Amino acid sequence: MVTAPIVVHWPSPTGGRHVTAYGHVLGLAHDDRDLIEFLRRAGLPDAETLIDDPQMVEWRGGRAHHYETA
Repeated sequence: MVTAPIVVHWPSPTGGRHVTAYGHVLGLAHDDRDLIEFLRRAGLPDAETLIDDPQMVEWRGGRAHHYETA
């Protein structure tokens, strides 16, 4: 099974979600603004549209765009 190159992982116990792209850790996002900034810094200028593209971004655990602890 092929997975998306960008992964937004489960919400952490203290809030926020770890983000990886192509196997590299980008940081801990606390909201979509953080996520978009991480992706821009990684060289993905269309980050605003990418975060809702399931071929590019896999949201693991919880709902997409939710960063609080479950």
